[in-house]
Amino acid sequence: MTELTDFQRKTAAFFPEISLSFGESLAKHTSFRIGGPAEVMAFPKNGEELSELLNKSALLDRKPVILGAGTNVLAPDEGLPGLAICLKDCLDGMERVDETHIRVMAGVTMTRCAMFAAKEGLSGLEFAHGIPGTIGGGVYMNAGAYGGEIARVCVEAELMTSTGVRYTRTREEMAFSYRHSCLEETGDIVLSALLELTPGDPEQIRQRMKELQAKRSASQPLNYPSAGSAFKRPSQGYAAALIDEAGLRGYRVGDAAISEKHAGFAVNLGNATAEQVKRLLADVARIVKEKSGIQLEPEVRVW
Repeated sequence: MTELTDFQRKTAAFFPEISLSFGESLAKHTSFRIGGPAEVMAFPKNGEELSELLNKSALLDRKPVILGAGTNVLAPDEGLPGLAICLKDCLDGMERVDETHIRVMAGVTMTRCAMFAAKEGLSGLEFAHGIPGTIGGGVYMNAGAYGGEIARVCVEAELMTSTGVRYTRTREEMAFSYRHSCLEETGDIVLSALLELTPGDPEQIRQRMKELQAKRSASQPLNYPSAGSAFKRPSQGYAAALIDEAGLRGYRVGDAAISEKHAGFAVNLGNATAEQVKRLLADVARIVKEKSGIQLEPEVRVW
């Protein structure tokens, strides 16, 4: 067995009741299937354990990184020193609050949430069915698709500061904009979201979700590991169209490639590294800028 580092020993002593893993592969926890080992990965079971991790981690002298479902993250090949907190199986649960509202814990996937709303006869989350990732990540980056986005339905978010203190923000206080919320500046964590929806016919809602899922399957490279859309939509035009017009469909750097099926996706063809993906994104942005004059910004969070 490999000898533990000082940080691993100290973390184990600080958190004897919390599930920890040493040298856990980040590739196992990201949809790109890329990333080296995390020095320590913690798996809190609830908000109390998360608060304890955040509160005490200040004494470890290393700011922890927060990992949700890992569907929008490019993790480094060399791994991460310090503490990574994995929330994918933490903060679970949904409830109907009244005629139009549901409260959803941050660890619930967008797809599960959409299915719950449909079962309850509530419309407004059809767009979220099929979006990879969790409600927490969706609120953090104002996820959206097919004309819908979290900002339109999230009326309040319960949050936690980097020191473990709980508080709430209203939709207006969240400063939502395209693929953005104030949390990108504050670094605070989503615990739950209160969503306002519209009563509707469950069968019609499910039918709309089926239509959108069929559209996704037909147009997106779901058979390869990726992090969804590689670039944000620019103010002029669409990223996928600009990439296509630049002749970059299928462009490769090692096993990192622009999808042949959808030019807006960067995919892992098998053994892509984080460095290859970063070079791919940089090459594509540079060539599109040269050909169109439009600067593309990555939507993928590069750690």
